[in-house]
Amino acid sequence: MPETIEQLVKQAIAAAQDAGDLPIFEVEDMGMERPADTSHGEWTSTVAMRSARLARMAPAQIAQAIVKHMPEHAEIEKVEIAGPGFINFYLSVSANNEIFRTAREQGMNFAKPNVGQGVKTQVEFISANPVGPMHVGHGRWAALGDSVSNVMQHAGYDIQREFYINDHGSQMDVFGSSVSKRYMQLIEIMNDRSMLIDDAYEILVADRENFVTDENDEHLDSHPFMDEFTESLGGNAYGGTYIIDIAREFFVEDGDKWAHVSDEERIHEFRERAYQQMVENMRQISHEVRCDFDRWFSERSLYVKDETGMSEVDRAFARLEELGHLYKTEDGALWFRSTTFGDDKDRVLIKSNGEYTYFASDVAYHWDKFQRVDYVIDIWGSDHHGYIKRVESSCDAMGYPGVFEVLLGQFVNLLRNGEPIRMSKRKGVMVTFKELVEEVGPDATRYTLISKSSNQTIDFDIEAVKEQSSSNPVYYVQYAHARICSILRKAAGVSFEEAQEMGMQAVAQKAIGDDYDLSLLSTEQELSLARKLSELEDLIASCARDRAPFRLTHYLEELAGTYHAFYNACQVLPSEGRPVDPELSRARLAACDATRSVLALVLSLIGVSAPEKM
Repeated sequence: MPETIEQLVKQAIAAAQDAGDLPIFEVEDMGMERPADTSHGEWTSTVAMRSARLARMAPAQIAQAIVKHMPEHAEIEKVEIAGPGFINFYLSVSANNEIFRTAREQGMNFAKPNVGQGVKTQVEFISANPVGPMHVGHGRWAALGDSVSNVMQHAGYDIQREFYINDHGSQMDVFGSSVSKRYMQLIEIMNDRSMLIDDAYEILVADRENFVTDENDEHLDSHPFMDEFTESLGGNAYGGTYIIDIAREFFVEDGDKWAHVSDEERIHEFRERAYQQMVENMRQISHEVRCDFDRWFSERSLYVKDETGMSEVDRAFARLEELGHLYKTEDGALWFRSTTFGDDKDRVLIKSNGEYTYFASDVAYHWDKFQRVDYVIDIWGSDHHGYIKRVESSCDAMGYPGVFEVLLGQFVNLLRNGEPIRMSKRKGVMVTFKELVEEVGPDATRYTLISKSSNQTIDFDIEAVKEQSSSNPVYYVQYAHARICSILRKAAGVSFEEAQEMGMQAVAQKAIGDDYDLSLLSTEQELSLARKLSELEDLIASCARDRAPFRLTHYLEELAGTYHAFYNACQVLPSEGRPVDPELSRARLAACDATRSVLALVLSLIGVSAPEKM
């Protein structure tokens, strides 16, 4: 409808200019907006204010000339001027209510603004070291990145989702050493105490738990293995229980085979096997929360030379060298002249000892990205704010200015009944993302992690999120969908099991049929429900442009509230002593079904299920 109104406004301007009521001027944007106040109509045009300087006339005079020449249209009930020159359009009841039919017919393709116009865009989210379980922060990036991707894809972008595996660097050797040391400790306990593997495992786990509870290290005798583990690795180790789990698993699979090889061979073997296991765990938990990636990109691959003897790192550096953006210092270090592009200092790529910096990987990675896509969005934690300019500079220097973007996300505070959950990096104590999902469920987890703007910290109270009441937003929204499904099943005369076989679309078809009269829906609550559905396309466009999927949770809660108000005020099905006109009932069932379809669509965009029964 806004496109139709926009064309009418353009026709009115042309007619007013032909009649001499307006001077000749050109304006492309008719300024179509949704009035915040429904008393001002369904749509408003601000073109009179936008063209005042061009026409050298007061906006109110321009608006009067436009309205005077406005063509009539069957779906527009009236046009009025308000304030300094707003042109407000009031739709007929039938036109306003057509949104119910459109939503039902288009289903998951409803409200698709083509703001992306097919731009091939990569969204990289969850950049993780494969040396341990994903934490809750990774979970927020998963929810945010996948939701941003879904919304942008719905809005016409060609999206590629990418997970970046930080598998190149010293942390991988620390990981292998940690597993190796725990493996050798298990064998030591088994040999010294004539124990089986499970008993030795329990001793190591208990030893670590004693270490965790001994916050001030006042009882060193209660955790000798943990102390020896940390000391033997120079304090640079991964000390979580999961390391003991992996070591035990390797012993169960191979026995003491790896105790009889060199430390170097054992560390290498365990590093690679444990690495693959961690990546697989990341894949599994990502899939469990409905976050599947198009590509899992290994940092290591940037350094692998192809048949021409070139790696992606080599190619990226060659590009920068060709454009004159690299230089060497006397000590042999290779530098990127990033100050040319606004960075506060130049950045080293290869140290004087020949070691590649972390930034070197980033330069090569972004070079690789732009060989595949036209636009790149990275999602990083807020602690990486100072890193943006150097990566942006490298993209500009390689010939890709203005097509790199970073979304910064704040972190998550975990609470239980309002009290912070204590975690310790030094003690290796944390709640993993998998543990959180197992306790709360994927729906409540994703909804809560996407419910605020990425630049706001989230206080995630586990008990509040688990609560099944109207005070819990995700439950409130899902209940609205389930309630509508129940109404449609009742109208169609089918059981839940029959509906499962048929699918809700078929159930709705049986309940409503093909022919229904939406002009019968004229109450305030019915019109409000139609208006709320018609807001979605503009909202999705803004969510996509602003990378702000959190707005969809607000919309879902508003839509659920609008539906509940409609249901309480407008009888949908007849009951004993309360008949309903059959035609009106079918029209209201169509409004219910349209709402169900839109709830399911928007929930899918944020990766949350739409249950048919609760």
